[in-house]
Amino acid sequence: MLSAGEIHERFLDVAQGLSAELGNAITRNGPLTLVPRRELPFAEHLCRAVAGQQLSLRAAATIWARVIDSLPEQTSLIDYCCHVDPTQLRQCGLSMAKAKTMGEIARAAASGLLDVDVLESLTHAARSQRLLTIWGVGQWTADMMGIFYFGDADIWPEGDVTARKTLTQLTSKRRKTTLTAVRFAPYRSYLALHMWCHVDREPQTTEPKQ
Repeated sequence: MLSAGEIHERFLDVAQGLSAELGNAITRNGPLTLVPRRELPFAEHLCRAVAGQQLSLRAAATIWARVIDSLPEQTSLIDYCCHVDPTQLRQCGLSMAKAKTMGEIARAAASGLLDVDVLESLTHAARSQRLLTIWGVGQWTADMMGIFYFGDADIWPEGDVTARKTLTQLTSKRRKTTLTAVRFAPYRSYLALHMWCHVDREPQTTEPKQ
């Protein structure tokens, strides 16, 4: 495993052969690090990812706070979601599909399907295959878990609209992003981090809705 600085130097070399815009973006971002986020148990982290999917960070945080506030005293989120009627979770702002998915995740955890030691021993592909057996969990969610919970260095989340569109804008609309991303293997997760970081650094120019 290379250091963050070594990965950055390698990215700059690869980017030079692809586009000046990509190289400039990576240069501005500087070396990035990938640190697993494990402040929550895996099943809860998975639930939170589902709850926040396709929402702004602010909206996702608000809905998640409502979910946590709705828990009975001395009841864990997973125990609660195993038995709660999805319509009760809907009152927190979740869609019915997300509420149902959280219940399925909780029951999968209770059955032992989400044992972290087992999941960590698997490749990303094998882990994804297991997660995708849960109703409502898709490849995007599996990719986010791989990158941010398990810290896998070589995942390109093709299903992430922001990462995909940003890479296209910085390189070429005629080239598939999966083909561009493979040039950065085995550190494609860092390429995704660069795309998200680039968007965060860019000024927002979207006109207000009429």
